[in-house]
Amino acid sequence: MTARRSAGGARPVPASARARSGCAAGKWGAAAAAHAVEIVCVLMFVAPIVWMISTSLKPEGQILSYPPLWIPRTWTLENFQSVLARFAFVRWTVNSIAVAVAATALVVALDAMAGYALARFAFPGRSLIYQTIIAMLLVPIQVTVIPLFLVFAQMHAIDTYQALILPTTANVTGVFLMRQFFLGIPAELEEAARIDGAGDFRIFSQVVLPLSRPVMAAVAALTFVSSWNNFLWPLIAVSSDRARTLPVGIAQYMGGHAGTSGSAPAFGPALASAVMATAPALVAFFLLQRYFTQGITLTGIKG
Repeated sequence: MTARRSAGGARPVPASARARSGCAAGKWGAAAAAHAVEIVCVLMFVAPIVWMISTSLKPEGQILSYPPLWIPRTWTLENFQSVLARFAFVRWTVNSIAVAVAATALVVALDAMAGYALARFAFPGRSLIYQTIIAMLLVPIQVTVIPLFLVFAQMHAIDTYQALILPTTANVTGVFLMRQFFLGIPAELEEAARIDGAGDFRIFSQVVLPLSRPVMAAVAALTFVSSWNNFLWPLIAVSSDRARTLPVGIAQYMGGHAGTSGSAPAFGPALASAVMATAPALVAFFLLQRYFTQGITLTGIKG
């Protein structure tokens, strides 16, 4: 069917062109709607962080003002100075960094070896072990708190770094991610190395691990953030500032110790402590973000 010529003698527009134009407009509208939803979601996640940072820089009198002030009228660092002067914040931070770094290093090393064994070695009970690991992904930490406490109490390891680090090494999520990634590495690379006389450990350390940096970075980022934010077990296992971590210290600090005796808690110092506690985890995640995304993307679901 031919398009009709307009009264002014203009060249007719084919029906197929009009259809393509309508389809392009529909795609543009769908893309615009999707971007609008993404922007709204980003704002919902970013707004609390911006409010936390802004409030930490306000004097106490401006925090509860109405309407709320997103930009402080008066900028101050008194809240941060108060936290550092009145509480063992530096000690809590050092404890959290030591625990998170040690736990991350142990988890990456142990989970890499366990994942490689499950992916490449044939031994009795391998399927049962892997199924058990998958089942353990569904077990909440609250179920293991009492047995863990009894074990470490018998070891006289309560209120120590060992009590905070060792439980995190049983990271079945890391084993699962490592195994799935190793299954995607061509076995021909390992066979070629074996023909050249390399043993299993040399193949693992010099062939497999260099190719596994994305998944190792993903596991490291997940472990560091999880260990940094861990609250329930450190609350139970630690009773002094000698090994107390940052989340536990801040929770106790925000529970009424921020204000003076007999007064309401001071929200400015509390949010200042939250800003300082959040910063290291955000820095670690942004540094490993590229590898984290790549590792999750390349970790396919293979049998």
